[in-house]
Amino acid sequence: MATRNNHNVGLLFTDEANSGLTHQYFAPIIDSVKRTLEAKGYDVMFLNASKANGQHMSYVEKAVQKRLDGVVIAYIDFDDPEVQELLASGIPIVAIDQEIPGGSCVMSDNEGGIRGLTEYILGMGHKRIAYIHGDLNTVTRIRIKGFLNTCEAHGIEMPKEYLICSSYCDIDKATYYTESLLRLEKPPTCILYSDDIAAIGGINMLRARGMRIPKDISIAGYDGIHMVAQFSPKLTTVKQNTREIGLKAAEKLLAMMENPDGADPTPVVIDTILDEGKTVARRYL
Repeated sequence: MATRNNHNVGLLFTDEANSGLTHQYFAPIIDSVKRTLEAKGYDVMFLNASKANGQHMSYVEKAVQKRLDGVVIAYIDFDDPEVQELLASGIPIVAIDQEIPGGSCVMSDNEGGIRGLTEYILGMGHKRIAYIHGDLNTVTRIRIKGFLNTCEAHGIEMPKEYLICSSYCDIDKATYYTESLLRLEKPPTCILYSDDIAAIGGINMLRARGMRIPKDISIAGYDGIHMVAQFSPKLTTVKQNTREIGLKAAEKLLAMMENPDGADPTPVVIDTILDEGKTVARRYL
């Protein structure tokens, strides 16, 4: 596929919540990718992920039409036949948070992040910890495994009703599932949410019930987005280094475009930081 040396790069991005470029986690990653590539003289454009119009073109057809030298893919259905066609096209591709055949990826340390958060909550004396996780994708499966393995290492087996499949960035679902957890005969003493936006749904629901965080119940989010840094009490969460993820993705793609045969396909894993915040209380029982 002859698309080299045109100094055009595509960004392929979509998400189930339809939050687009306001997505609190992916927006800063995409911004970092764009800034890094544009500083190197590349024009960065979006590949429309919508299939709603009557003149639909495949991703490969769009890549050829736009004369793309490479593509960064973030938060999309990698099982989509059109995405698979793009991956097999020979164009240099870097994915965010997803290992891909024939390409490269940059991912946050999801296993280490959830393990550190779970270790912290267990260390605060909690044994009944529920996890309202996101849609079952690669990242979610890594986090679930890390959560359960950490609990098991401490001799704690979580009841199946404490593990709930929800959706990322969905306040309404988080509200509903938080309420369902409170109706259990033995409700959790701490609730982990898939992300900080979902945690907002939990906070709203708990406060509507007159429950005090963390005195009556503890909670934790994930992502460390700027919005919730202003909340009181400060949310316990895992900060993901979105700027570094975007930077490394752009650098990976540059290396692949400039030297396709010598590029290193090894995934790059970016460390996370535990922000202990103030929403997990110590339990002494």
